[in-house]
Amino acid sequence: MLVASDLDRTLIYSAAALGLTVPDAEAPRLLCVEVYEGKPLSYVTEAAAGLLVELAERAVFVPTTTRTREQYHRVHLPGPVPRFAICANGGHLLVDGETDPVWRAAVGRRLAAECAPLDEVRAHLLHTADPAWLLKERVAEDLFAYLVVDRSLLPAGYVKELGEWAVERGWTVSLQGRKIYAVPRPLTKSAAMREIARRAEADEVFAAGDSLLDADLLTAADRAWRPSHGELADTGWSTPGLTVVPERGVAAGEQILRGFLTP
Repeated sequence: MLVASDLDRTLIYSAAALGLTVPDAEAPRLLCVEVYEGKPLSYVTEAAAGLLVELAERAVFVPTTTRTREQYHRVHLPGPVPRFAICANGGHLLVDGETDPVWRAAVGRRLAAECAPLDEVRAHLLHTADPAWLLKERVAEDLFAYLVVDRSLLPAGYVKELGEWAVERGWTVSLQGRKIYAVPRPLTKSAAMREIARRAEADEVFAAGDSLLDADLLTAADRAWRPSHGELADTGWSTPGLTVVPERGVAAGEQILRGFLTP
């Protein structure tokens, strides 16, 4: 069995995304799995930590993220270091922590042939973003771009209008927390997942995610899970074989892991 799971807001959670609704005295014990600039950043529950160790013993576990390789390597999940990982939304397939150069070259050829260049999309993002709500603009791995925004000041129609502009050029737009991602449509987690499943000779594939950029991954899996929060939950997105866990926040991550381990 191969398990390909998104990380942020699916398995791991920042303090702002924990979504704890119980009294403080009843809150679950948390384990920090990421430190950034000397400060704790991301967490799982202690119960989830034990489930991750068990999962690594029973399946090929593949962290599958839109994070850059540098951002991914900050995350230290319980259990053995996964042999495979997917970074940059499928742009980098890692084997024992290193980029597979053959895969990366194939991705580059596909992007050049099937969608508008990154420079064009980045220029449009900068042209349309208002300094009143734009906090940062970044390019990730020379593959895609994203904006960090003040959600309270972001115009209601901006993301929809940007998405309509992008789709005509072969790109996808996704709003996740404070970040607006613009990602080439051919750059998918599912393509990298299929390649790893082939190499691992997996008979069955499980997957989990919470955002629009995870939709192709969940659709491609034999069984899939998503939490009751996030971009997919907001739109009521579904696909055959999908389980929607009722929990939100860090409790959802724990429940998704239980789903992976349930026959």
